[in-house]
Amino acid sequence: MNADLIASDNSSTRVTPRQLSAAEIAEIEHELSLYPDKRAVGLEALKIVQKHQGWVSDESLLAISLFLEIPPSELEGVATFFNLVFRRPVGRHVILFCNSVSCWVMGCDSMRRHLAERLGIDFGETSSDGEFTLLPVPCLGDCDRAPVMMVDEDQHRNLTAEKIDGILAQYRQEPDMGNNGNGD
Repeated sequence: MNADLIASDNSSTRVTPRQLSAAEIAEIEHELSLYPDKRAVGLEALKIVQKHQGWVSDESLLAISLFLEIPPSELEGVATFFNLVFRRPVGRHVILFCNSVSCWVMGCDSMRRHLAERLGIDFGETSSDGEFTLLPVPCLGDCDRAPVMMVDEDQHRNLTAEKIDGILAQYRQEPDMGNNGNGD
């Protein structure tokens, strides 16, 4: 395998694989038991590493490549095709902001501007305190309660400026807010 095939900001730097954790290996091996071909596990392995590391670094991608015996270029293709595989560091909380037609009709553009102003960032950026990354998504499947955004695993509906302010305050104050399921 050629580590030089991995996309990097500095093409003169050779990437070396990191050691996958025991938990990552166990989860990837479980996925391997579900599929007849190792290539089919590539996306799941990327998601597993991201769950543990927060994002998929070049070193992690190479470690997965070596573990699954898949060329790094193939994994890079999978990682860059799926927009929720993060190839750069993201904030502690990732905000997926729906910018579909339904959300737009219901005022998402003014909510996006309010959110961007409160965070001091725009789409694709991370707040200076490292708390939030703001990403656009084409649809979150909650059109009847638009505008909508998702923070980590929690969906927030019927957004208003006041509601956004409260959501941000809540995530800033609670260190383990994700996956709490309150979503409204």
